[in-house]
Amino acid sequence: MGKGFFFPKRTIHLDFHTSPEIPDIARDFNPAEFAQTFKDAHVDSVTIFATCHHGMAYWDTTRPERHPGLAKGFDLLGEQIEALHKVGIRAPVYLSVQCNEFCAQEHPEWIAVEDSGKLVRTNSDDIFDSKGINWYGMDMSSPYQDYLADQLAEVLRKYAPLDGVFFDICWDQPSCSKWAIEGMRKLSLNPADKADRNKYTTHITHKYMARFQKMVEDAHKNHPPVGIWFNSRPKTKLNVEKKFLRHVEIESLPTGGWGYFYFPYVSRFVRPMGLPTLSHTARFHKTWGDFGGLKPHAALMYECCSILSQGMTSCVGDQLHPRGKIDKEVYKLIGSVYSYIKECEPYVEGGKLQSQIAVVADPELGDSPGPAGIGTLLALQQLRHQFDIVPPEASLASYELAIVPESTRIDDKLKKRLKKYVNDGGALILSGQASLDEDSKPVLRESGIRVDGMMEFSNPFIAPRKKISSGIPVFNYVMYEPGTIRMRPQKGAESLADIIEPYFERSWDKFCSHGYTPAARKSKYSAVVKNGKVITFAVPLLQAYGNHAAIVYRQILGNCIDLLLPQPLIKDSGPSHLETTVVRKGRKTIVHLLSYIAQRRTDDLDIIEDPIPLVDMPISVKLPRKPKKASLQPDGIPLDFEYSEGYATVKITTCKGHSMVVFE
Repeated sequence: MGKGFFFPKRTIHLDFHTSPEIPDIARDFNPAEFAQTFKDAHVDSVTIFATCHHGMAYWDTTRPERHPGLAKGFDLLGEQIEALHKVGIRAPVYLSVQCNEFCAQEHPEWIAVEDSGKLVRTNSDDIFDSKGINWYGMDMSSPYQDYLADQLAEVLRKYAPLDGVFFDICWDQPSCSKWAIEGMRKLSLNPADKADRNKYTTHITHKYMARFQKMVEDAHKNHPPVGIWFNSRPKTKLNVEKKFLRHVEIESLPTGGWGYFYFPYVSRFVRPMGLPTLSHTARFHKTWGDFGGLKPHAALMYECCSILSQGMTSCVGDQLHPRGKIDKEVYKLIGSVYSYIKECEPYVEGGKLQSQIAVVADPELGDSPGPAGIGTLLALQQLRHQFDIVPPEASLASYELAIVPESTRIDDKLKKRLKKYVNDGGALILSGQASLDEDSKPVLRESGIRVDGMMEFSNPFIAPRKKISSGIPVFNYVMYEPGTIRMRPQKGAESLADIIEPYFERSWDKFCSHGYTPAARKSKYSAVVKNGKVITFAVPLLQAYGNHAAIVYRQILGNCIDLLLPQPLIKDSGPSHLETTVVRKGRKTIVHLLSYIAQRRTDDLDIIEDPIPLVDMPISVKLPRKPKKASLQPDGIPLDFEYSEGYATVKITTCKGHSMVVFE
């Protein structure tokens, strides 16, 4: 990251999106109290606002966008930087990019234009809908980009060297403005073609990212390097866009629209990139701007401990009141969590997360992987396997097993990589459509399957055979998800599960009971085939688990993994909600245990209110040698252990939602 690059551990992202209709801006701002509140809460960095989505500026400037409610001559941004620096806290600066209400009103021609001719509004089609946010989306191919560059240049002149710059709302925003159309034609792109419009949008985004990056770096040539982050970009594009960055920030407010699945998925994609990473959650009950919402202590504890367990550092989002007075209760909550995180950091700082499994994901899906991605994530978490999520071009050499879910199609390049991986001794699981090429033929000869097209039944049944039946009652299990392949093992391969066909396919004029037709006969086709170290599912097992959560699908996957990966890093008999990660630090091995349950309490909101105790839970951890001692940290509780056949086994009892088992 360059000499002198400092990466924070416990940060605050302090929003200040404040309407120009509000007077008395920062009337109650007290620099010493402001800074000390963060210091007392164990915060080491606060991202503060130069501009906001309303387009207002908060420094002492002659620019017309300076907030009209800010007292004449008062430099709020400068005062915050100075106050935070006095107590040893970093102060990266925030600028809003594609949301700018001031510019939208002053220069409506700079607003992005939809292909229908309508102006882009980010959250609502109705300009008078007061319930939703109605930010305009600005056009970065218009002169608005130069306006932002001038704004950034002034901030850099006044305040450099900075501790970092956070550019917000940097998504790809297509536009059919005169500037965008002219730009597309210069690149021989067709403005009438949606794919070309999207291609041009990414081109413009990368162009301004490079421009702003250079401006920041030029302003810091004689100073230590600073963090630069462009927010709202898909993390699955980091393999292309990391050249613009020094670090990564994952915005993920679980109750604010992201949900509790988003961070575990994206973090496992980001962490193999090797860039310092922090992740945002927030103190809000719901989402950004929830001034009067405070989440339960257990929820914030879980979210920050989950971030720590992924080898990342925490950022808690807050929004300062327009009058500039910091809320003490907010920082009592944050401080209590950050105090605990600070205790835990020495055990895992500088450690390396361990993974045996690579899930090969399609980056074009973005950060929302769909049911197949979610199903894979949840199944592997609940089975306590240690895994990364990687793009198709990633090296698989360090992984013992690769899994390709249905949503990843194997092209010629990936096919060659997988063939080499298997021939070099790697194990592979292909699920459903991932096992077929564009002509619906087996994509890999090594899978040992013959395919006769797709099955005509939407809901066939699966009957696991003995090798993968551990813990599964003998029963014909329905496949809730359509898309089963007619698959048979070739010579040398074996069937691990049978397909049981229904009497007939349900239709409007031929049906039985309320849903699908019951099981009738064993099919000549197989549900699961194993050939050497390759297992193929004829059924869309991972997508079905993501959509339907039938536990038997996870059990089938787990039993198949046991055949290919007989020595997992962790073996335990804990509850399915338990999350684990394994960290190696020198001669120490640390296992994070997270025991919380997010409960659905409204139609669209999951709440965590309490940690879930673990009582006498055995857990065995694969270690290269017998450890000298084991303990439960950060409480310093010594643990008795046994060591046999490469595994150290302890029993855990804890009422805390997060603990670390440390072997040394």
